[in-house]
Amino acid sequence: MIGNENNYHLSWTTAETEDIPIEGSDDPNKIASARALYKAFNDAAKEVKAIDQSHPVSICNGDLLYIDLVKEECTDIDIYGTNMYRGTSFGDAFQRVKDDLNMPILFAEFGADAFNARDNQEDQYSQAYYDVENWKDIYQNAAGLGKVGNSLGGFTFQFSDGWWKYKQTENLDVHDNNATWSNGGYPRDIGKPGDNNMNEEWFGIAAKGPTNERGLYTLYPRAAYYALKEVHNLNPYDEGMTPEFLNNYFGNIEIMDAVLRARGDKAALGGGGSQKIRLSNLSAKFTTFNTGGSLITTPDTEDPNTNAFPNQLGFDHMQSYFIGVEGNPAPNMRANVNFNILGNVAENPIDEIFYENVGRPITVTGVDGGNNTDVEIADFNRLRVYNAEFEWNTKHADVRGFYRTGHYHWAYEGDFFNLYPESNYGPNLDIYNGEILGLEIDGKGDLNGLKAAFGPQLWWGANPTALLKYSRKIANWDVTGIYHRDIQTELKFDDNGQRVLDANQVRSGIIPAWPTERATIAIEREFGKFGITLGGIWGGSPLNGSSFQVYNEESAITVVDKVNSNDNWGGKAKITYQGGRFNWYAQGGVMGLVANGGVDQTQTFTGWKLKDNGSGNQSNFLTGFTYTTGDFQIAPNFLWQKPLVDPMPNDVSAPGRLRNVISDPFAVRGNRETTAGEMLITFDPTPGTWMYAWNNDRAEDAKFAMNLGFVYRHLPTTTDAHIGFLANRTFFAFPNSAPAEDLWEVHSRMVSKLSPDLGIIGNFYYGNGQANGDSDRLIKRFGGDIRMIYNKMKVQTTVKVNDWGPFDYHRDFNLTYPLQLMLDVSTSLGKPDWFILPSTTIGVRGTWRSMDANSPRYSPLAAPDFGDPPISPVGFPDGTEWEIRTYVHINIGK
Repeated sequence: MIGNENNYHLSWTTAETEDIPIEGSDDPNKIASARALYKAFNDAAKEVKAIDQSHPVSICNGDLLYIDLVKEECTDIDIYGTNMYRGTSFGDAFQRVKDDLNMPILFAEFGADAFNARDNQEDQYSQAYYDVENWKDIYQNAAGLGKVGNSLGGFTFQFSDGWWKYKQTENLDVHDNNATWSNGGYPRDIGKPGDNNMNEEWFGIAAKGPTNERGLYTLYPRAAYYALKEVHNLNPYDEGMTPEFLNNYFGNIEIMDAVLRARGDKAALGGGGSQKIRLSNLSAKFTTFNTGGSLITTPDTEDPNTNAFPNQLGFDHMQSYFIGVEGNPAPNMRANVNFNILGNVAENPIDEIFYENVGRPITVTGVDGGNNTDVEIADFNRLRVYNAEFEWNTKHADVRGFYRTGHYHWAYEGDFFNLYPESNYGPNLDIYNGEILGLEIDGKGDLNGLKAAFGPQLWWGANPTALLKYSRKIANWDVTGIYHRDIQTELKFDDNGQRVLDANQVRSGIIPAWPTERATIAIEREFGKFGITLGGIWGGSPLNGSSFQVYNEESAITVVDKVNSNDNWGGKAKITYQGGRFNWYAQGGVMGLVANGGVDQTQTFTGWKLKDNGSGNQSNFLTGFTYTTGDFQIAPNFLWQKPLVDPMPNDVSAPGRLRNVISDPFAVRGNRETTAGEMLITFDPTPGTWMYAWNNDRAEDAKFAMNLGFVYRHLPTTTDAHIGFLANRTFFAFPNSAPAEDLWEVHSRMVSKLSPDLGIIGNFYYGNGQANGDSDRLIKRFGGDIRMIYNKMKVQTTVKVNDWGPFDYHRDFNLTYPLQLMLDVSTSLGKPDWFILPSTTIGVRGTWRSMDANSPRYSPLAAPDFGDPPISPVGFPDGTEWEIRTYVHINIGK
């Protein structure tokens, strides 16, 4: 059998199953594509027959769509295979296939889902009813039973529920009941004509139970399973079979009896309870730390008069517990909250920033006039909400709320300027104790195309804000408009002219953007192999009237200018060509001083690193192409960008200073003048598991796949000032910026899945680097990490040479280590995951670093109490810092 309803995808626009296109399109491009599709099917059929002439060949077409083209192009197939969903009967399908093609028909898919979209509940009776009626129609049209006589049978779709069908790669552990398409052939659960009533994740004649430690699950039969057992006890080709006997046999199949037989399975699946509320997760993390080193400022015993971390060398331990509660008040409503409870919080880990460190003891300083006594609080932040979310699916909208659970972006849905960024930050959200909180609404039915998002912090460091997006097709163009406005747009300044920030937003360690109001429009269309996207942005109006400094090189004078309405506008365009082996794109834009969008979150053709940073105050141009030959792909890419207003120079005289994002309406940072190129070579023998997919670590199935990239950036100017954070989380603007430099890097990723039980993934890099702050020291660094999973064992190792440490402040202040080594070995109760997810695991991790004059906590640089700092660390050997960590993680639930 060749294909799988590929003709539908000529009309569908997303990966989701959409309404079935009953009639063929009159679009000449689609007709040409359909003809090419069926010609390819026929070519494949001839290839099959050239190898083996003893087996018949079939295609799998969606319903009877384009059957006229099948007749013209598929002259070498033997059987017409089809996926067909028409309700209780297949109607004229048997007769039309016989009349038009004169060949037998085979149903590759048919059936019904087990969820009633109208009544919002599981409906096993209706599923069994439709499945039985379908098989009756198939049997009645078998050869010799009085009707058309060309039915070969079929395959009921499907044996067990497909929890992945809705959203494809999201909510894989959630049994979604979102009806994604409408079919009037199934009236038992349709409210009014046009309502979506087909639930892709509920077509199984058996339901899936929870997974065990091996990732396997028990199946629980539904009523359709028991009804179909009776159906398949009948052989339509038995001697003496008549139409009357067939009809009588099907008439005696009791659907309600099948429902009653399935009730025990349903009760077993639900554990015998209502499942309205349950524990969704119970986990515990027990960790010990043993640390040491030489020529290091960390003391052997804790100094009670300091508040430095690590606090001492030696032994410490930590316990962290998580409890999750899930509520399901209705099948279309799910809510979950996870709590974190702290035991002891270790104070000696050499990686001193982590989620639990907010539970360290704090000292409240006594106040004159009171008892003037310092008090230590040892149980600070012992109980916290770790994360929470809810999802409420209604007929008119899907509503999702999230707290520290993240959301996806809109960049593939018309958000050309990336106003709404993704907020899945991985482990960094925990490391820096970040927070995100908000609500998303996706319109359905009459509100289809409308989306909204609003909340106190939709992404890390965001202002309280709201976004509204509407998309629709107008005259073959996909048109999307977005309006974004921060709740509070009034600006306040202190006596020094600096913007006053909300302390609640600064506490997450991110400087919030200036308040903004923005609107964008984007139009997209495909012309054969070409695609065009055009967009315009208006943004930053609350900043109009704000002042900023500009340096005039000719007169060597700093002048003050103000943002005006002309600085609010920007536009960009993108053109793509998709030709199979050869693909090409070009993109360019001009953005006003405060017409800020966001970083490009899309992937164009491959995994390029050079992308539009989305900032205002720039003109830019990008272009690149991919060429595929066999399993190899070659992909050069080019970027040029230049700010409209240059950065302030490092040697500017007072009162001039470098601009920064705290005090000024814009600053030149990621939009610094750049001319850059890259070459990316990919070897990917299994493109079905694409090398650059977000979940490729888990999904890749090649014995060996890899890429090799080279990126070169010519940076002829400096930038404006970077924002740094001190140890007490106070932020400041660096007085200068890193100098102009040319930066380059070679990078590679290698993946090998030798078997289902053995996989290896490695990432490697070599190049130079520049600090974020004001250091003029250019480093040359290289390193890599390797992860291996074998059966239930996972090994991770990292090597970094002359590179920054693990946290942002290391790069901000250009703090490097000559050598960093890490080895982690663990074993799990089940098969380990490539991602950092809760699991039951026991392991040990060793970390070792050498230290020199550019490293933090290097003791030859430390000044003694009441003494002068050392003149120079010259003559001292490298110091060392090490940690041996043991851990036991226990996880029950998600």
